[in-house]
Amino acid sequence: MRRYVLALDQGTTSSRAIVYDERGEARGLAQREFAQHFPQPGWVEHDPEEIWQTQLATAHGALADARIAPRDLAAIGITNQRETAIVWERDSGRAVYPAIVWQDRRTAQRCSEMGSRGLGERIALLSGLRLDPYFSATKIDWLLENLPGLRSRADRGELAFGTVDSWLLWKLTGGKEHATDVTNASRTLLFDIERLSWSEELLAAFHIPRALLPQVMPSTSRFGMTDAQVFGAAIPIHGIAGDQQAALVGQAGFEAGIAKNTYGTGSFLMLHTGERVVRSTHGLLATVALSTEAHRATYALEGSIFVTGAAVQWLRDGLGIIASAAEIEPLAAQVEDSGGVTIVPAFTGLGAPHWNPNARGTIVGLTRGTTRAHLARAVLEAIALQSAEVAAAMKGDSGVPLKELRVDGGAAANDLLLQLQADALGCDVVRPAALESTARGAAFLAGVGAGVWRDLEDVASRWRSDKRFTPNVGDARRSEMMERWKAAIRAATAASTS
Repeated sequence: MRRYVLALDQGTTSSRAIVYDERGEARGLAQREFAQHFPQPGWVEHDPEEIWQTQLATAHGALADARIAPRDLAAIGITNQRETAIVWERDSGRAVYPAIVWQDRRTAQRCSEMGSRGLGERIALLSGLRLDPYFSATKIDWLLENLPGLRSRADRGELAFGTVDSWLLWKLTGGKEHATDVTNASRTLLFDIERLSWSEELLAAFHIPRALLPQVMPSTSRFGMTDAQVFGAAIPIHGIAGDQQAALVGQAGFEAGIAKNTYGTGSFLMLHTGERVVRSTHGLLATVALSTEAHRATYALEGSIFVTGAAVQWLRDGLGIIASAAEIEPLAAQVEDSGGVTIVPAFTGLGAPHWNPNARGTIVGLTRGTTRAHLARAVLEAIALQSAEVAAAMKGDSGVPLKELRVDGGAAANDLLLQLQADALGCDVVRPAALESTARGAAFLAGVGAGVWRDLEDVASRWRSDKRFTPNVGDARRSEMMERWKAAIRAATAASTS
């Protein structure tokens, strides 16, 4: 009996693969980092072939680590960095240009021009998103405009666009399947989130031909079979979801009111809003939370923070303050506070709730007494305070404060960060027993589709908490922290106009 599920977790800085058994427990894991390319200020690119090769290597590595054969797999699930845009040739399967990453800001001027023509409100109404370089549409348009002959080739149907899930699906199936799921489609600026289909109006607004786009399917669909040459056996691909929606699944976030925060390269706070689209007036996004073959769709409010874990990488790689990410907690714990230092890590602009693509990273409050420990603590505070800002915006949109926040991602192992997060929010922060929620969510989607688990209720019953963090500061101290943060945000915003 095939009773294992392989989750492919293609992230911004690394590709991972994890094998899960029928209890939802991890049995094998492999991970590889890949190169980040910054050809110009504000530009971020990946090599699509390197994405594929590292993901394929980790898939084989996870199977070996679990000591199982491909024939033991009931299904494969895919979760991925969202919004990153790849265009490739249908005949050869070769990408025509590097992947333009979700962090890339090269289309900021294009977004500004479209906004000045009054298109922002209509785009937001249909897509639930803001007119921002973060999303895929202006990246596709940039490629079609700047690569000679590409637009005419797209019009003739010679090219395919996909977010990273579609690229992996194409590669896994030997070019037989060009598809995506509703969660990834809902992050392109081209998808009508209420009709759950590509919008002809949005395609026209961004000058993107329909022939370029993948088929959109529910997240638990059977997306195809792997080419037998990939693993030596044909394996069904039964689940796809963008990384943040997959994390919500991994956190058993199937009911309205459940909120999770994933700490990765950026941080993404998501509040499940049920079967209705909640239109934000506080700088958040309305997005599809999940769509299964049994249920049409549910929705979420999301706050996308561009740089959190990447700020820890900056301390390691840019400043050399730490040798590994794990060193930040004991270093930051050497001081009681940040010594008045506030860091706004707006290295790629500011996301929710500010949406300023031109903001710049800023350090406020440096003195002669500032040490590397103060800088480390200021980075952890910045992660917590950015998320607290988003939580306040969610309260403004929903009218309901968070009762608790479920957390996951690599930095959720950091006890000091989670305590700072509870202090900044004024509510409990809960760490699950299974800290890796994103890959687990992809496995659950695939397993539900393949019949390994009965349904979402079966999946939800497997969620367990590990540790709860309760606020240690009062309202006055919390307000002081937020006022200092807001002052630093104003400085980062002022830097964008100088």
